[in-house]
Amino acid sequence: MLSAAHDVPWIGVAVTLVLVAVHLARVDRRVPELKLLASVIAIGAVWESVPVAAGLLRYPNGTVLPGAAPYWILALWALFAAQFNTTFGWLKSRMLLASVLGAVAGPLSFRGGAALGAVRFAQPLAATLTLAAGWAVLLPVLILLSRRWDGVHTNV
Repeated sequence: MLSAAHDVPWIGVAVTLVLVAVHLARVDRRVPELKLLASVIAIGAVWESVPVAAGLLRYPNGTVLPGAAPYWILALWALFAAQFNTTFGWLKSRMLLASVLGAVAGPLSFRGGAALGAVRFAQPLAATLTLAAGWAVLLPVLILLSRRWDGVHTNV
């Protein structure tokens, strides 16, 4: 989140709240979509805190609890969750591809965040390997949740 890199993460969080509200206003079934959003955000909060607590990643701002991921990262997870039943729908029948994509794209997204100054790799190799392994499991799990709670498609 660019606002986090510039020490004003609340701006990104505010924009995210608006975007998620628009997403929820447009879905066919809000309750399952809300369940998906809440679950993905909760999983994201735990997952993002693992490399922080292990000393692999450091965030320059927004950390409320020691060893936990910053609050603004939850906004990114909310935006990510809103994509599962829309943009990522094609992955629902491709779990192996989701795993490979997670292993590659997960660490790359953190590298992008590091290039923007939103996160620092304290131990680059260990962090990259941890992120790759975690995302290889995490993305398919999140795809499975989106199968269960699809608020976008009415024929589910």
